[in-house]
Amino acid sequence: MHTLERIDVKGLDQEDLKVFFAKMGEKAFRVKQLVSWIYARGATDFDHMTDISKVLRQKLAERLDISEWEPELVQTSRDGTEKYLFRLEDGQSIEAVRIPMDEGRSTLCISTQVGCAMQCSFCLTGTFGLIRNLSTSEIVHQVTASLTRGPVTNIVMMGMGEPLHNLDNVVKAIHILSNSDGLKFSKRRITLSTSGLVPEMLELGRRVEVNLAVSLNATTDEVRDMLMPVNRRYPLKELMAACRAFPLRPHRRITFEYILIGGVNDSLEDARRLVKLLHGVKGKVNLIPFNEHTGSSFRSPAPAQMDAFQTYLLDRDIVATRRASKGQDISAACGQLKGLSDASTKLLPAS
Repeated sequence: MHTLERIDVKGLDQEDLKVFFAKMGEKAFRVKQLVSWIYARGATDFDHMTDISKVLRQKLAERLDISEWEPELVQTSRDGTEKYLFRLEDGQSIEAVRIPMDEGRSTLCISTQVGCAMQCSFCLTGTFGLIRNLSTSEIVHQVTASLTRGPVTNIVMMGMGEPLHNLDNVVKAIHILSNSDGLKFSKRRITLSTSGLVPEMLELGRRVEVNLAVSLNATTDEVRDMLMPVNRRYPLKELMAACRAFPLRPHRRITFEYILIGGVNDSLEDARRLVKLLHGVKGKVNLIPFNEHTGSSFRSPAPAQMDAFQTYLLDRDIVATRRASKGQDISAACGQLKGLSDASTKLLPAS
């Protein structure tokens, strides 16, 4: 007896679902019904979809899975930050972090790959190497699973992996997350962070509207080559040209993430070069103190040095914010929870 191959519905965007229903001889309005039931109303069983005929519900159940995720491990910080470890079907693991903000908002940081190929010297995830891309559904599941534990107002693709290294699945996930009939995340509230894959940056801008964050972290090719090997392929001149060419809506800016590492890139000379680099770019700078972790020789910047760096930028009309440190009492750096789990370290169970 032939068995239909079942598909995880959370890996299908609106266009995929239109084709799916058309092949079944169904009208396009079924897409809106299904998306609303799954994402807006949280249905996990086709039998709950009462405005869809019983015959069609049975057909959908034969072809589609509405799977749910729960974190295998959870760490909760004193400041309310929650870090989740998700175990994938093939035994690999990824992380997501929900960070409480002010005025009832919270940001969810999600992963796009298992491991990462970029090998940035300050990043723990890079030590795992790239194992594989996440599927579209695996990206979306991180969001839906996190929503069951608390509100999420902003999504940032800044977790494990280089999002632009997994461009097709990431773009499709953005379409699913921003569907006005489903999860309804405004694209103004979805941010993608890249280490600087120049051709993929430009392709992203052509395919989807999303906030762009660029992990910059250095003001000379020499230092950036050392910190971020991708710079040897796309040096600062090419990267900044791509940033100038990236399509931006009015009043939108590219965020340049700058991890301040003590004695490496935190001097006033670095700040001076950064001002020059940003000339002609609609951008802002997010200053991030390096988060020290075992195995790294890098150190956090001195508070006075960080103050001086920020002040230099502000005095020259560069918007320069400082990321508030969250989750310092848990495995805060990306990759730490995975590393601890893989080493079979005892952690709190999910609850």
